[in-house]
Amino acid sequence: MAAQQAKDLNLNNLEFSYVNLPLRYLSSYKDGTWDVGGLVENNKLEISESSPALHYGQQCFEALKAYRTKAGDIQLFRVDENAKRLNKSADRLFMSHVPEEKFIEACKAVVRANAEFVPPYGSGGTLYLRALLIGVGNVIGVAPADEFIFTVFAVPVGAYFKGGRLAPTKFLASFDYDRAAPCGTGRAKAGGNYAGSFFPWKLAREQGYADVIYLDPTTHTKIEEVGAANFFAITHDNEFITPKSPSILPSITKYSLLHLAEHRLGLKTTEGDVYIDQLDNYKEAGACGTSAVITPISVINVRGKDHVFHSETEVGSLTQKLYDELTGIQFGDIQAPEGWIFKV
Repeated sequence: MAAQQAKDLNLNNLEFSYVNLPLRYLSSYKDGTWDVGGLVENNKLEISESSPALHYGQQCFEALKAYRTKAGDIQLFRVDENAKRLNKSADRLFMSHVPEEKFIEACKAVVRANAEFVPPYGSGGTLYLRALLIGVGNVIGVAPADEFIFTVFAVPVGAYFKGGRLAPTKFLASFDYDRAAPCGTGRAKAGGNYAGSFFPWKLAREQGYADVIYLDPTTHTKIEEVGAANFFAITHDNEFITPKSPSILPSITKYSLLHLAEHRLGLKTTEGDVYIDQLDNYKEAGACGTSAVITPISVINVRGKDHVFHSETEVGSLTQKLYDELTGIQFGDIQAPEGWIFKV
């Protein structure tokens, strides 16, 4: 598959799908140290057939975006937090750390090398970055790798919501499937957490819902995550709340929204329990993550009964304000809190 040329893409009208860009970053860890690493053209990874990433799932990843500002600059959003989270995932999966500065510079290098693919300001599009850390080498027993590959590639993607308008979405509460085990790998951004969610997602789609709402794996009474995203809700007295659990992925978007809800919108904020049988306490709800930023939740189906939040067709006012504030920061239209923006 030949590398795509920017002139052959309509950067104002992109889907969320893979595009082979000219350059990506690649670095290898061997004999206890990382090599210098650098940009490469080949979009294929050559690894041993016995690599622990393939047999035992010893791998993790990160996702972030580069944004084109009105002035034409390119910037990354909280990339240092992605670097830190990758290493926390690496700890849980017994993998080597990627030095934080190496991670940040790799992301910047990939964006610079593919700058012509960053969608223009106003299109709603972004340059999506995927960073991978995988265990490789000749290992056949149930044992961790001692060699690793770290790579970062980029894909230009369009606005998640076509026309720039948030679309309220319906979800199905899952009582039969768990996203992660208690004390398991839920806090790590490990590929296996996502592979296990594909089948419940299929079942939800067949019933007319976008995805499932996962509950706590111990009691199945509290909301944890929304498919591949974090969950938030807003009470009738304007408290912004997100679930707190050792098996939830610590979303950078979620923690950004917690900060903005308190310091920009003046809301009370809480990380705590959100019980599935107490949805009447909330007037708005949403899913949040890198891809969609915020997906407003219109409906959660609980054991066959639809619970409607603000509206099945309209977005709640506070959800809209949070979305506007966060995307305004990401695209450079609103002043960011100190340390959130990294110029490329």
